[in-house]
Formats: sequence, C-alpha cells, structure tokens
Amino acid sequence: MFFSQLIIGAVLICITVIIQAVTLDYLICCIDRSKNTARLMFKRYWKIPLLVSAVLGVFLSIIMQIWIWALFYLFVGVLPDFEESLYFSTTTFTTVGYGDVFLGKDWRLVSAFQSANGFILFGWGTAFIFEVMSKLYEDDSNEE
Repeated sequence: MFFSQLIIGAVLICITVIIQAVTLDYLICCIDRSKNTARLMFKRYWKIPLLVSAVLGVFLSIIMQIWIWALFYLFVGVLPDFEESLYFSTTTFTTVGYGDVFLGKDWRLVSAFQSANGFILFGWGTAFIFEVMSKLYEDDSNEE
C-alpha cells in the first residue's frame, strides 16, 4: 500500500500543479489585457479590480484543487460522504488539520501529501498575487 500511496499522491499533486499553472497563466493574460479598460473605467482606483481578480482567481484555483482531493477520497471510499470528504480535504490542504476527521492507516500518507501540496500551492499563489501587485504598481510609477 505504501508505493500505491506514493503514486496516487504524486498523480494528485501533478493534477493540482497543472490546475494552478493553467489558472495563473490565464489570470496573468487576462490582467494584462484588462489594464487599459480598468484605467478607463476605474480611473485612480484601476488597480483594485485587477488585484481582486488575481486574489479571487487564485482562490478559485485552490478551491478546485481541494475538490479534486475530496472527490478522490470519496471515490476510493475512505470517507463516508462528500461533505466529510470536502471538509477533510479543506482542513488538510490548508494545513489546519483539526483532527476530528482522519484517514485510516492505509491512506494517511496520501493526506500528508495533500498537506504538503497545499502548503506549496498556497505559497505559489501568494507569490503570484505579490508579483501581480508589484507589476501593477511598477506600471503605474513608470507612467508618471
């Protein structure tokens, strides 16, 4: 069971990394295309809707990734229903880990991989938001 947990964990991590990469690539393209429109519509506050879009986009990406893990737990039958799978997946991915719901010995290594996955992807998402913010303010200072 150990090696199957390693393989399953690696596959799920690859899927979530792909989701994150595609989402962030899409977001950066949308933000770049929307700069001029945002300047015209929101004048002095044009950066705010773009930053909100970046944060919500990252958040939605993370929600999709949490759901992927939750659907996996439901599919293999380690948790009884979707609500519990989603709750466990959310607390594990965010590394909160309350401990009120946990997996049996046969699957606990997979949940550890999910925790590490969430930790890394939250960091990546945070770095992305910071980079978007830096570029928006850099663009603003270059125009003055």
